[in-house]
Parts: sequence; C-alpha cells; structure tokens
Amino acid sequence: MVTVLDARTSQNASTSNSISVPVLVGSQELFGQVGLITAGTTTPIRVQMSGIISLQLPLLPALTTVTVRIVRGTQPTDPIVFSASSNLDLEILGPQAFNFVAADINVSPPASGQLTYTAFISSNLLGTVRVGPESFYAIAFTG
Repeated sequence: MVTVLDARTSQNASTSNSISVPVLVGSQELFGQVGLITAGTTTPIRVQMSGIISLQLPLLPALTTVTVRIVRGTQPTDPIVFSASSNLDLEILGPQAFNFVAADINVSPPASGQLTYTAFISSNLLGTVRVGPESFYAIAFTG
C-alpha cells in the first residue's frame, strides 16, 4: 500500500510574463525549492517531481541551450537526481515553456526527517531571461 508522506509546491511566478530575471551564463539559477517531511519513515522513499519554467530568447536570437537540474539538497554541488537540456526554438519570439517530470527512487530516510530538493536553470547564452510561470512540485511516498 502506498503512503503519502508529504507534497509541496514552490511557486515562484504564477503567470506568463510576470517576472524578468536574467539567467547568468556559467551559473546555476535557483527557481524552485521544496522540503518534504519524512519523519518516522523507516522504509525507502520515492519522490516524484514536476515543474515548468518559461524563458525568453536573447534580443539577438542565437542557438540557446537551457538545462534544468534538480539536486537532493540546497546547493548546485549536491547530488543530482535529474538533469535535462533543451534548445530554445529560434522561430518563436515569445516565451517558451520548459516542462519536466523527474523521480528520485529508493531514497534512504534522512536522519533529519526532511528531504530537500532544489531546481536550478542554466543557459549557454547571455541574455536568456526567465519570464514566468515558474513552478516546482514534489510528492514523497513509501510503499
């Protein structure tokens, strides 16, 4: 039987074009973070995650690759549980949505009773802008 331990959402921007945050080249920009309560669990935990981040091409469009990385922890150097890259479409001048679904399977219960997941975005080209919406969701369960 499946037991849901916790579910959380990190909602940074609810609507399209509600923010304007540059993605700096060579850095991992945090756009979502959730802490899932797992206290009292003694069996392996599974976590399912999903999200969306919308981006705008630079003013002078060129081949732009964006990468979403999710780590178990709070720092870009923590263990990566998911990574996906995509090239933004040069034919689309408006915002482009990057949707993702990820999983972290058979996680040992943490001593702290909480699992933290952080979502980062990076780009290979200066001028890429986060424009919204941005949302990161996770659910932890056993069984």
